[in-house]
Amino acid sequence: MSSLTIHGLKSDDIHSAIELLTQNLVNINDETGEFLLRLDDGRVIDTKGWDGWEWTHGIGLYGLWHYYTLTGSQKTKDIMIGWFEKQLARGTTKNINTMSPFLTLAYLYEDTGNRTYVPWLDTWAEWLMNGLPRTKYGGFQHMTYLTVNENELWDDTLMMSAVPLAKIGLTLNRPEYVEEAKRQFMLHCQYLFDPTTGLFFHGWKFEDGKDGTIGHNFARARWARGNAWLTIVIPEFVELLRLQPGDPLRDFLLSILEAQCKALTRLQCENGMWRTILDVSVEEGSYEETSATAGFAYGMLKGVRKGYLGKEYLEPAVKAIKAVLSRINPEGELLEVSFGTGMGSDLQHYKDIAITSMPYGQAMAIMALGEFLRTFI
Repeated sequence: MSSLTIHGLKSDDIHSAIELLTQNLVNINDETGEFLLRLDDGRVIDTKGWDGWEWTHGIGLYGLWHYYTLTGSQKTKDIMIGWFEKQLARGTTKNINTMSPFLTLAYLYEDTGNRTYVPWLDTWAEWLMNGLPRTKYGGFQHMTYLTVNENELWDDTLMMSAVPLAKIGLTLNRPEYVEEAKRQFMLHCQYLFDPTTGLFFHGWKFEDGKDGTIGHNFARARWARGNAWLTIVIPEFVELLRLQPGDPLRDFLLSILEAQCKALTRLQCENGMWRTILDVSVEEGSYEETSATAGFAYGMLKGVRKGYLGKEYLEPAVKAIKAVLSRINPEGELLEVSFGTGMGSDLQHYKDIAITSMPYGQAMAIMALGEFLRTFI
């Protein structure tokens, strides 16, 4: 059977690209040790290679899960199960980012019926509900391996912890988890969304100022990958909770998504890419970044497919897909991906982030290409 072609792209080529990305994902190595997290307690966390437990791996697993749902690939399933067998046996400390793998684990529990997953889902979700430090007004404080980030909200948090909590709530029939996830979405949007541009700031800190202010958005950076988490997570959340038209939360979230995507179409480069600081030019040092481009493509494609967005967003999404494909090298490495990015106090911080292959880059490309494959169905 010949390969189908849509928008000038062949389905067989998309599957081949995903296979290459997957192979690279599980074989990435930090050969120099440059990207290892060295903790005060002596632990060394490999954020780059596959043999570690960090948000980078949580996103990697979710990318694999998406492809598995499309194809039923046993090889893909075995990679996911193998990661959990090894990492759950080791364990790690709990934080916002280490929560991220449990989104995939909840789906795998439903798929496999493996009851040994339930204590993990239960214990970590209960910690998120009752053990994680909170910001003012009860927000999930973006605590990581390295820093507690007191009273800070980051736009990564909804993807890393709020959606896993909602999924576990649905899986284990814990409606209070779902309601808490809803609250986190509203609170984060309240403090991170910038209505003047339609984009999201990277973070917010509750901090009483002498001038009477209650906080600030750090460098006011409209950082691309941070924005991409919202482009991904809003359609995921609306679909996951089956929020129906007329539901106030659905209407609230989708109006924000539409405003963001409208802004993104104005900021997309001619080659289909987006810059790491969205509203700062390449000439000013804001380089083009592929993981964010893949995230935007995924969210727009899914938004159009689900009727959350108008069809006018299909063209920029396809343009982004072609840009992503052009940045997969023969070894399956997604090029031009920025390393994990902590909160910046100025825009130069974001311009200086190193470029390197990362599990989340591979996974975000897999998600985007997998969503594009649905156009062939």
